[in-house]
Amino acid sequence: MGVSAAIGEGFALGMRHGVDLRVLWSAIQQAVGDSFVARHGAPSIFAGHYDPFDSPCSTYRLSIDSYRNSMGGSVMGKLTVRALRAVLVVVLAGTVFVQALMVWTLVSGNDQEDGSLPLTALRVITILGMVSAQVALVCVWRLVAMVRHGTVFSHAAFRYVDAVIGAIVAAALLWFTVTALNAPGQRDDPGVTVIMGGVGVAILGVALIVLVLRMLLGQAVARDVEASQMQAELDEVI
Repeated sequence: MGVSAAIGEGFALGMRHGVDLRVLWSAIQQAVGDSFVARHGAPSIFAGHYDPFDSPCSTYRLSIDSYRNSMGGSVMGKLTVRALRAVLVVVLAGTVFVQALMVWTLVSGNDQEDGSLPLTALRVITILGMVSAQVALVCVWRLVAMVRHGTVFSHAAFRYVDAVIGAIVAAALLWFTVTALNAPGQRDDPGVTVIMGGVGVAILGVALIVLVLRMLLGQAVARDVEASQMQAELDEVI
């Protein structure tokens, strides 16, 4: 398979630069590129019997298509998507409900501050934190939809992944703000502040994990584009 791919790429490169393919093939035969596979594979290409599905780029594209269809095509994949969507809906509805209660409390002034904690500031931060969580939930929903439709291996998915990363970073910054507001009241027990700071670092760690996954997605998209270009060039040779 590797030799066949090398022959196909060599022919595509020569064709791109206007080299006669039979002259190129003769040069390959008389050079170190000659082999049993080369002697039997190239004539098949010239005869039009070359199977493009034997090439590594096609194999790679088939593997990507398999992953594209795995969640949407199998029973287990459909159940996984439905379960994830149900969880997203429940969490999103829960955050909206809590936000509504928080806003009502702020507007009505039913729960007055007693001076021990800046309750108003904490409620505002909580509402903003839930907004960041809701942004992440909506973006995950869109990514799941792209998985179902087989379009997740595309540049369109990056904006949703970037939004998830941004939402997680925003949540971490809000948590650090809560830690700073709570720190004066924890002077007798500074360990609480340290633990809260560690939780904020852990949230940033989640953002880094998603960033690594974004890089892997970028590599997969680039490989898919490269495989498409290689297949197109091999098709031209055939």
